Amino acid sequence: MKKPGLLLVISSVGILLFLYLPLMAVAFFSVNSSKYGLVWKEFSFKWYVRMIQDPYILNAALNTLILAVISTAVATTLGTALAIGMENFPWGKRLKSFLDSILHLPVITPDIILAAALVVVFMFLRKLMSIFEPGLLTMTIGHITFQIAFVALVVRSRIASIGHNVEAAARDLYANNVYLLWHVTLPLLMPGIIAGAMLAFTLSLDDFVISFFTSGPKSVTLPLLIYASVRRGITPEIHALSTVILLLTVILVFTFERLTRIQNRAKNNPAKGRK
Repeated sequence: MKKPGLLLVISSVGILLFLYLPLMAVAFFSVNSSKYGLVWKEFSFKWYVRMIQDPYILNAALNTLILAVISTAVATTLGTALAIGMENFPWGKRLKSFLDSILHLPVITPDIILAAALVVVFMFLRKLMSIFEPGLLTMTIGHITFQIAFVALVVRSRIASIGHNVEAAARDLYANNVYLLWHVTLPLLMPGIIAGAMLAFTLSLDDFVISFFTSGPKSVTLPLLIYASVRRGITPEIHALSTVILLLTVILVFTFERLTRIQNRAKNNPAKGRK
């Protein structure tokens, strides 16, 4: 096997440093006891302690978690159903092409346009029902709006890789629609569903634009809190908070990736999976 050239190695290392050095710098400053990050004083976790004791940060973290969990659960359910419906229903060629275009719109549309559209819709709905006041409800609806498309695209790619032969075989063995869905389709789609849910969850965690336009005074999330703090001046608590969010995201991704790998290994070798 031919070894990679020196230029390729240097460029690869340079790209990795470009991507991860800023993150490492934030983590480095979060354990610096000096209030001014450019001056190293000593190693300390006091900024993490202050972060945990800050009620505003705790409230923002709770809002972020509630928003991400609820929106991901709803978007994963709707996105999976949408993907299955688009692939299995006998749509006409033109109609299916039109639906594909609509599905890609939330992905390619700039967040600022989608956020502005949501503001207009919520203003109209607020005249009809007072429950659409800016807050967690409007933020959750806004997140679900763009998350559905990402989940549906990931699940559809899983359906395309599997094909329809397995479902056809199940129907030949007299499987009804309910049995086919719960015992054939969903188990086969589970890696794609998990991947789509992970993508939706991470998008919700770090979303700023849509959250900013649809939030209320009592529904501040971590991205909004970080933005407000940066405008007043970056503090070490923000470095600590950013590091915690990064670590939680990395742990989440590796955990789901590991679970998916174990699940696939058990399916490929049932005897070993039982052991």
